[in-house]
Amino acid sequence: MSSPLPPLASLKNKTILQVVPEMATGGVERTTVEVASAIIEAGGRALVFSAGGRLVQDLEALGAKHIHGEANSKNPWTVFVSNVSKLVQIIEKEQVDIVHARSRAPAWSALLAARRTRTPFVTTYHGIYNAKSGLKRWYNSVMARGDRVIANSGYTRDHVLEAHKIDLDKIEVIYRGVDVDAFDPQNVSDKRKQELASQWGVSRQCPRPRAILPARLTAWKGQKVMLEALGHLKRAGVEIDCLLVGDPQGRDSYQAELAQEIRRLGIEGHVHMVGHCNDMPAAFSLADFAVTPSIEPEAFGRTAAEAQAMGLPVIASDLGGARETVEDGVTGFLSSAGDGKALADCIGRLLALSPAEKAAMGAAGAMRVRSRFTTRALQAATVSLYQRLVEA
Repeated sequence: MSSPLPPLASLKNKTILQVVPEMATGGVERTTVEVASAIIEAGGRALVFSAGGRLVQDLEALGAKHIHGEANSKNPWTVFVSNVSKLVQIIEKEQVDIVHARSRAPAWSALLAARRTRTPFVTTYHGIYNAKSGLKRWYNSVMARGDRVIANSGYTRDHVLEAHKIDLDKIEVIYRGVDVDAFDPQNVSDKRKQELASQWGVSRQCPRPRAILPARLTAWKGQKVMLEALGHLKRAGVEIDCLLVGDPQGRDSYQAELAQEIRRLGIEGHVHMVGHCNDMPAAFSLADFAVTPSIEPEAFGRTAAEAQAMGLPVIASDLGGARETVEDGVTGFLSSAGDGKALADCIGRLLALSPAEKAAMGAAGAMRVRSRFTTRALQAATVSLYQRLVEA
């Protein structure tokens, strides 16, 4: 039985507009839904401007208002002219008290609209953006131009301070949150597990250790590193199964490359590319441990935190926000990024642990998430920031 949630600060009669490219799937979009829920609970009105997507229905079910527009466009005219005009109209018509932008292109539109209407402006720095030119650094800088800037980890905060030289008092670390009631193994029924296993064509009880790699299919998430590790393990006489859980999002050529690599390594039947999953708690319940082998820094690493909440040990790349979500040797292991042999060695270390040691590692991870990375903590901190900004 879950404990009562602590109350939120009041946003009574306040209207908050969040601006995101689209409401498809991913950490940014899910955080948008979570914050919209908190705004409504705090007595405010929650608006979201985006190009739409599968999570719009979740927003509207909460009582939030979705306003459709070309928020995902990078066309300069759309970004700097037409979307600015549309957002000004929304701000004035809906009497918006705060504009909160979560991605660069729509953030430029939101910044200009907020300045034109003298509306407080908040940004969340969700990712670590590449900046190989002065123009790209200027483009990225919009995410540091908020009256308040939210960083989703200490790693992200340090990056923002170094890249954009903003005042420390303008930036606040608010970790991404995990719904610890949803991601609780005791709350995942046998029926859900069996239905998902049947849908994916895998056994619920695998005779071999089973890993899960939860990430959209894109090269920087490290799926190829995981396959390389599986190849090393097979040559050493160790066979494990792996679930690659994530949507290719149009990257069909990359998905084909992964399939070709699986055949080359001779690990067909051990690797299952199962696509998008709407029930990640059940997905984690089908695995013995999770792997997040990103080859570029994760700003936070929400899937690693979700896996730990489910009591799974996690092996993550030793860079970026993963160093804050995974405690090396305690809740899992940190492995050299991009190194399949190092990842295979970490998996071997994990498999060599006794059942009691694995259980203790999983329990330590669950405790860490529940003390530091909950959805409620994210909601409370964000609503508090909104309230302070409105009052100021």
